[in-house]
Amino acid sequence: MSGRNLMISSFIMRERSSGPAAGMRGLPNHHLSCCVNTLLQTFSATWEIGALLDKYTAEPGLQTWEAAGGRADDRNVPLQLKRVLAAMRSDSPRPAPHRDFLLSLDRNCVRLNTQHDADEVFLSILNFMQQQMDDKPLALEIQNLYRISVKTNLECLECSSVQTLNTYMLGLPLHVKEDHDSLEGCMTSFFEHQELRGANCCFCGICGKKTPSKQAVKLLSLPRILCVHLKRFRNHGGYTRKLDCPVTFPESFDFSETVKDAFSSDFAQDDCKYTLHAVVVHSGYAMFGHYTAYVRHGADRPWYYADDSHVQQTHGIHVNVQKRAGRQWRTAGTFRLSG
Repeated sequence: MSGRNLMISSFIMRERSSGPAAGMRGLPNHHLSCCVNTLLQTFSATWEIGALLDKYTAEPGLQTWEAAGGRADDRNVPLQLKRVLAAMRSDSPRPAPHRDFLLSLDRNCVRLNTQHDADEVFLSILNFMQQQMDDKPLALEIQNLYRISVKTNLECLECSSVQTLNTYMLGLPLHVKEDHDSLEGCMTSFFEHQELRGANCCFCGICGKKTPSKQAVKLLSLPRILCVHLKRFRNHGGYTRKLDCPVTFPESFDFSETVKDAFSSDFAQDDCKYTLHAVVVHSGYAMFGHYTAYVRHGADRPWYYADDSHVQQTHGIHVNVQKRAGRQWRTAGTFRLSG
């Protein structure tokens, strides 16, 4: 597999041979759509997902209904995503039209006039593709762009029996600590053995009851596009707060060197080097805020800052995750395999 992309709660960016801002069109904020706008900016620069969606055509039933003047595709999220990404590839300086895509999400219960979490909306969009595309192999190809396969071992601390489960994730959820963090440190913590006690005890089939256990997560395979979600929210006594500690992250890293103990013995990939292509930033607090994004079209291309309809070139990524002017900031990103 060739180079990979990494995202810190965002997605891979695509290289283009045209002008420096090719494909970077702003998106108007319709009914609190800044969350979806940032996701579309990352999707639009991801050549893999755009290329796969270009193969997708409306099912015959939808085409017949449209020919009769109907709008049966109003709820079809992948079809509307394909259309808005095509519009965003235009060189027009005007903001790209994406109202139909927002309405298709609204008709699938991702409501307008509501503040959403970018990671949850991203996962919802991937789920809608699986549910609404009749071409299931194509839908699976799209999902596999982000699929992280893992093996989870759960060892009972009373009888030493081990349960093993192979599963997958579409992003890497990393908990942020109360003090200064780094992306590498958060990844190391995620793959460390964890003891599950008290309310977190798991059922042991040998003991016939819930027992303390030790859990270990190991990688079976890595995706071409690695989405990383920095989890800053904490719930204490029914009150949700957002941690404002800084997190440093590189623009490239080698997974095999950063987290050497994260791999299963069945892991067979050679290329584990990722390059950062997008960063989604949330400013505000747990219950309200605003989303913006930093994106670039390739490792050797400039960064752009997208804030709804406003897009401008910037010198690097300037994210302050500490309190500033009464706001709190958090980051999430997307890394792509290098090369």
